[in-house]
Amino acid sequence: MILGVHAYLRMNGNGKEAVKFYENSLEAEVLGVQTYGELPENPEFTLPDEAKDRVIHAQLRVGNTFLMLSDTFPGQPFQTGSQVDVAITLNDVEKSKEVFGKLLDGGEVIMPIQETPWSPSYGQVKDKFGITWQISTIVEDCI
Repeated sequence: MILGVHAYLRMNGNGKEAVKFYENSLEAEVLGVQTYGELPENPEFTLPDEAKDRVIHAQLRVGNTFLMLSDTFPGQPFQTGSQVDVAITLNDVEKSKEVFGKLLDGGEVIMPIQETPWSPSYGQVKDKFGITWQISTIVEDCI
């Protein structure tokens, strides 16, 4: 089942500052902030020092909706005006894969749908209209 569709903001190294700004200006409740440095170590990929303090995922509750954001990874392209994605949350892995596949029709995979430290099924796809979708399966008690 689809749980919701939310704005997902991409920041360029100032994610923590943005969280504080939106917490204050939108009276948002910060539900969580995770940095790249908090991810499990991967012996095949050394995390650069400049990435460790960047936000990999933050979730804020604004009224009865959610605002999510993350920083780009150092060296990733960042273009002002293209930093808003659409995040869709689901509570079923198979449904997440189905929605990912449907959005992929005529589009392109940005990140294949896969298990991540924050989701049993997460992926990114750019649809045929150029909209980037972040598909994430979450468990109910994480909302």
